[in-house]
Amino acid sequence: MKRIVLIIVAVAMLFPMCAAGGRKILSDISYSEKRDDYSRERLKLDIHSPEDGSQDMPVVVWFHGGGLTGGEKFVPAELMNSGYVVVAPNYRLIPDVNVEQCIDDAAEAVAWTFANVAKYGGNPEKIFVSGHSAGGFLTSMIGLDKKYLQKYGIDADRIAGLIPYSGQVLTHFSDRKSKGIGELTPYIDENAPLFHVRKDAPPYIIITGDAEQELFGRYEENLYMWRMMKLAGHPDVSIYKLDGYNHGDMAAPAHHILKSEISRILSKSK
Repeated sequence: MKRIVLIIVAVAMLFPMCAAGGRKILSDISYSEKRDDYSRERLKLDIHSPEDGSQDMPVVVWFHGGGLTGGEKFVPAELMNSGYVVVAPNYRLIPDVNVEQCIDDAAEAVAWTFANVAKYGGNPEKIFVSGHSAGGFLTSMIGLDKKYLQKYGIDADRIAGLIPYSGQVLTHFSDRKSKGIGELTPYIDENAPLFHVRKDAPPYIIITGDAEQELFGRYEENLYMWRMMKLAGHPDVSIYKLDGYNHGDMAAPAHHILKSEISRILSKSK
């Protein structure tokens, strides 16, 4: 009887690999040189890559949401079996760290991806950065404010594309709260993606939910970001509004846009 139970357990352990459709799933890989206990616990990532040994694949670095105060790394089901290597990092959270340290963690995870993703079948020249809500904020900050990736020896313009989902482009509300600024008070400082508008950034694809169902004018602030990038002369910036979807629900349909935009951007680079 014990042998039968062990066999059942072994099959159950293998099932997630089978359910992933032939993809290899590597979990909790440390990516940071930070050595304090919280960093050692938190700064890890998961990689979903083809089990068949495919090479030269596009890469999506996916940052989770959670207001910079919560959330856990995960790979959206819609991005599995889509022809990508997907890297899903955790980052440290407020109030244990400040917003600059959250952004720094995101930059270190992307730098690690540039240095290591070829081992997992990804092409380091085809790295797209994306994420939902707080993850969208981090996407924009590390792609637009070049100092964060420069610290790790990476030019942010090597990123193939930035695709934030419903991310703040004003100073993040959790950062504002720490400064005693209300969440409805418009505020822009160097911790705001809008502060770093530039025409030579990577392709920048903005996706939000319905204007009437989003958080606190999230669509309108992103629409302003789109306009300012256009006025700055950025050649490849666009915005999508998903009518009928609120802030939380918009991520699932947004993945279709991400896939089509990755295909478009890669076709232009050939």
